[in-house]
Amino acid sequence: MGYKVAIVGATGNVGREILTILDERGFPADEVVALASRRSQGTEVSFGDKTLKVKPLDQYDFSDTDICLMSAGGSISKEWAPKIGAQGCVVIDNSSAWRYDAQVPLIVPEVNADAITGFSKLNIIANPNCSTAQLVVALKPLHDIATIKRVVVSTYQSVSGAGKEGMDELFTQTRAVFVNDPIESTKFTKRIAFNLIPHIDVFMEDGYTKEEWKVMAETKKILDPKIKLTCTAVRVPVFVSHSESVNIEFEKPISADEARDILREAPGCLVIDNPEEEQYITPYEATGEDATYISRIREDATVENGLNMWVVSDNLRKGAALNAVQIAEVLVNRKLITPKKQAA
Repeated sequence: MGYKVAIVGATGNVGREILTILDERGFPADEVVALASRRSQGTEVSFGDKTLKVKPLDQYDFSDTDICLMSAGGSISKEWAPKIGAQGCVVIDNSSAWRYDAQVPLIVPEVNADAITGFSKLNIIANPNCSTAQLVVALKPLHDIATIKRVVVSTYQSVSGAGKEGMDELFTQTRAVFVNDPIESTKFTKRIAFNLIPHIDVFMEDGYTKEEWKVMAETKKILDPKIKLTCTAVRVPVFVSHSESVNIEFEKPISADEARDILREAPGCLVIDNPEEEQYITPYEATGEDATYISRIREDATVENGLNMWVVSDNLRKGAALNAVQIAEVLVNRKLITPKKQAA
């Protein structure tokens, strides 16, 4: 007997990716339901060789549903996740609404799957920020061996992190440059075509943006609260996949070669690192792939026990949809939930 799974936000970038990944990975679902707002009612989305018609979230009964994969934004999650969880359906949420709640596990399965057992308090599990997910996948294996003291990360984040509107704006502005049309910025604060914007989410009182704060706070919650981390988050004119320049200071000595060997054996990581033959990963090459790619691993002579590396991953997959599905797989594989229909 399989599970009944609901996708909230099924018409969005991440929701559609979740449907694709559920099918690709053969998730044991007897029934998959696509949900969104009333204005999307009747919209068709693909699930493998099937077509699902979207149903309105506010009219759906979750009492016979086992897992809800939610990608509909923070305000929707704040309102609906507790209601859904109260009906005995486990919510795996992609927004930032529950990530910092002490009663809600924040999970990257390759890093801290054991923390998932706390989900039963609210029946809610949080998915981390897309930049955090790939970062901690790369940091965890090294932290286990050499203990990380401090991390300095600069992110180069694609426009898909801002949703379909972000992708549309990059496309429209790029076309406008070539045909000499006026360039309008509505989704981003400044022009994104052929430009970089060191501003993602709102600015906070200390000068950091909310996006930068998320990476710092979430890494500590997922990996180790003792790690010191600072971040600069930059939006770049790339459609899909986030890149990160990561500088790490360790308590124990670790060489670049040792780091490569460790990361080659680590779950979720794929090392492509031979600069002499131009073997390194770019966001274009990572798009559509599940791995967190790691390149340009090298020692930093300016600090004791320091390394630099380049980390790239598809933000719609590992940064969101794939990680959510992997969390659901942990629930199933560890027998932490039972299909309601079977239980009945």
